[in-house]
Amino acid sequence: MTESDYWARYYTVTVDRPAWETVRLAIRLFAADDAQHSHSRFAVDLGCGAGRDSRAMLTAGWRVLAIDREPGAIETLEAATPMQLRPALDTQVADLATVDVPACDLVNASLCLPFLAPEPFWQTWKRVLGAVPVGGRVAVMLFGDRDGSASDPSMTCPPPDMVRASLSSFEVEHWIDREEETQTALGEPHHFHLVELVARRIE
Repeated sequence: MTESDYWARYYTVTVDRPAWETVRLAIRLFAADDAQHSHSRFAVDLGCGAGRDSRAMLTAGWRVLAIDREPGAIETLEAATPMQLRPALDTQVADLATVDVPACDLVNASLCLPFLAPEPFWQTWKRVLGAVPVGGRVAVMLFGDRDGSASDPSMTCPPPDMVRASLSSFEVEHWIDREEETQTALGEPHHFHLVELVARRIE
C-alpha cells in the first residue's frame, strides 16, 4: 500500500466524524470573545485531512484556509463541504515542513505536526506560533514522547514540558496530557500519548 493509499483509506473512515474537541473549544472561546462585538474570523487548518475541523469552523461562520500535502485530502474536504459554505473555504496542497502560515485568528493542527521530522517540526511550530496576533489562538493535538511512534526518526513526539515551555507568550486555556492503549482510525493497535492544547497569545 502506498502512502497516498493509506491516507485515502483514512479520509474515508474519518470524513464524517465530528471535529476534535480542541477546535470546538476554540470556536466557543472566540464566540465568547465576540459576544459584544461581531468579528469576521479567519483560521488556517494545517493537515486538514478529510476536513472534520475545517467544516466545523465554516459552519461557525469562519473563513478557512485548509492545507494538506495530500491532494486526496483536499478533494475529500471539498466534496464533503456543503455548497453554501464553499465560498468561505480556500484550500492549498502544500508540505507542512515548508508552507507559509499566514496571519490568522486561529491556527488549527490536529495530529498532523507529529508526522514531521524534528528539525522541520520545530521550524513549523515556530511559524505556527508566530502566525497569530495578540488575542489569536492555536488549537493543537500532538503525540508526546511516550507515544508508540516516538522511536520513529521521521516523526516528532516531543516531551509535553518542552511544548509547554514554548508557549511563554500564550495563556494556556486547555491542556490535556493523556495516554491510552487503543487503535488508530484504521484499526491498528497503538499506544497513544496525546497532548491536546488551546492557547491564546497574550504578548
